[in-house]
Amino acid sequence: MTLRTPFAAIALALLAATAAQAQGTPRVDERQERQEQRIDEGVANGQLTKRETRRLEAEQRVIDRNEQRAKADGVVTKRERARLHSLQNGASRDIRHQKHDAQARKAR
Repeated sequence: MTLRTPFAAIALALLAATAAQAQGTPRVDERQERQEQRIDEGVANGQLTKRETRRLEAEQRVIDRNEQRAKADGVVTKRERARLHSLQNGASRDIRHQKHDAQARKAR
């Protein structure tokens, strides 16, 4: 009976570690949230046109899909994490560029 206890503890620890890894992209999630806020701010203050907004939101959906694919097997590898960060870097540059270009949303 006492032999099962250490095995159960080890199994529980492995299960917890696997679950933590499956959710293991808090930095990616926080950054996604911030980028979506930046897009919303650009819409609110007229810095982004409708077309720019649609394009930037589509780019965010691509990142979300890549994140879900990376998490699908329960482990986000260093390579997958680097890919997500690279996609987010590009999206961040695009948001900045679109918010600061000469185009502005027309007032109604």
